[in-house]
Amino acid sequence: MSVRQSLLAILDQGPCYGYQLRTEFDRRTGSTWPLNVGQIYNTLDRLERDALVTKGETDAQGHVFYEITDAGRAEMRAWLDSPVERGQGTRDELAIKLALAATLPGVDVSAVIQTQRHASLAQLQSLTRAKYAGSDPDGPEELAWSLVVDAMIFTAEAEVRWLDHTEQRLAQHPVRALELSTEQPRRGRPVRAEAEAGR
Repeated sequence: MSVRQSLLAILDQGPCYGYQLRTEFDRRTGSTWPLNVGQIYNTLDRLERDALVTKGETDAQGHVFYEITDAGRAEMRAWLDSPVERGQGTRDELAIKLALAATLPGVDVSAVIQTQRHASLAQLQSLTRAKYAGSDPDGPEELAWSLVVDAMIFTAEAEVRWLDHTEQRLAQHPVRALELSTEQPRRGRPVRAEAEAGR
């Protein structure tokens, strides 16, 4: 998620100060991605450094208002007009956890899957309840919130389907421990004595 472009998108509507940006971001995302004020001000400093925002007026309470520049508006538009790039590899902890569990001796992979399925289904139920607890289904804040919650629901549903698929696949191909390789890696930290001998 790009905090940078998100703040630019909000500033495109008008000047804001840091805490106001945090509040606006929360309103538009249903507080599903918590940002702290320090993160917002750090981002604003970088945006100012890059000439994408400028400091504007300061109000009676000492709030410094930031304004988007033409360059900032162009960057925000480019962000909205381009697809979100997904990484080639995975950094998904669950996928890595199950891949390792399926290759380790003495691990009950089925139990690992069941534990995760229980947690994933509980999260799915919680998200579904939250989705239908909104007050004004036609309001802009409710629409923004429901879009984010829908994405989270679809992700949770996909995770449960993937767990089912993984369980079926492991039933067809029983888990076999993968022994440590005896082949020595070509790279790595040299043994201290060898390193000192090379001096």
